[in-house]
Amino acid sequence: MKKSSAMAAASCAPIPLRESNTSLPFSPLRISSDLALPSYLQQTYWWAYLHPYGVRFFERQWLVNAILWGNFAKLRDAALAAMGMPITGQVLQVACVYGNLTPKLADRLAPGAKLHVADVAPVQLLNLQKKLGRRANVCLHHQDSTRLTFDDGQFDRVLVFFLLHEQPAGVREQTIAEALRVVRPGGQVIFVDYHQPVRTNPFRYLMVPILTTLEPFAMDTWRTEIADWLPESFQPAEMHKETFFGGLYQKVVIIR
Repeated sequence: MKKSSAMAAASCAPIPLRESNTSLPFSPLRISSDLALPSYLQQTYWWAYLHPYGVRFFERQWLVNAILWGNFAKLRDAALAAMGMPITGQVLQVACVYGNLTPKLADRLAPGAKLHVADVAPVQLLNLQKKLGRRANVCLHHQDSTRLTFDDGQFDRVLVFFLLHEQPAGVREQTIAEALRVVRPGGQVIFVDYHQPVRTNPFRYLMVPILTTLEPFAMDTWRTEIADWLPESFQPAEMHKETFFGGLYQKVVIIR
């Protein structure tokens, strides 16, 4: 079923430099007062994604790389490589990401291609807006990953980068279902996230107390394959999985 997007992907104006209205020929970022922050985000991750001090603290390239044990660039580049070079068509990134993933993605867009980024947290969209500056090929959308307002099959590629492990099971399944819904037949959905390391990887034991303390939903990515969270009615044309850093991280590419 199509959502009432009014062809948002086609009509989105270039992102502005700031939220306030200006005389510049750019439409301001539209924040909906009707879209509430999910309770799990407010209760579990307020310190990392919602508090302004948290946003300023974590928006450091060296820090996000350290959090991923030096693997940020490798995982970023693996996701981008899966999209091809240059990246063509309409691309959706579900949720903002600290670090330079989104600028690098935007830099690889082919002429005429466009990147759309959807996030439920206004502070994250404003942070990304500042990071990107003016780009005619990027649009930001204030949307919830579990009920995107885009049309069915509107995008050629969808990227979900380290979001699933932060969501409770029901929310995670809805996010995956929406990502699959908005990608066209033959298009690709790319997931990059945590994964259960091999037994000989010392991080298998180091990460358990870290994840269980700071990221209470993350261990689900160790116990369950992303393929097991797909809607029962969905049959992918192709699915490819690759692991990194002794199995601690994974990239799953699904062709609809």
